[in-house]
Amino acid sequence: MSELTIKREDGPNGGRYTVTVNGDEAEMTYSRAGKSRIIIDHMGVPDSMRGLGVGKQLVEAAVKDARAEGFKIIPLCPFAKATLEKHAEWHDVVQ
Repeated sequence: MSELTIKREDGPNGGRYTVTVNGDEAEMTYSRAGKSRIIIDHMGVPDSMRGLGVGKQLVEAAVKDARAEGFKIIPLCPFAKATLEKHAEWHDVVQ
């Protein structure tokens, strides 16, 4: 699938990354662990988006932001953890 338009909603205690495809929304939520870390705690991808690479692109958006903003990612969500482990080129932002 081509690159999707991913939106980030960020607040003082956490936030989420979202993407909408054909009216359905996928999300990846995170909470803050201090100023230099986020904890990815949940991934929700509707069945209509399964197999399209949506989850991977949500994780990749967090990786890009971590590099740009200088924070580390703690992946508690099993999908995010597995995705980050598969991509050695992303290990620099994982804690």
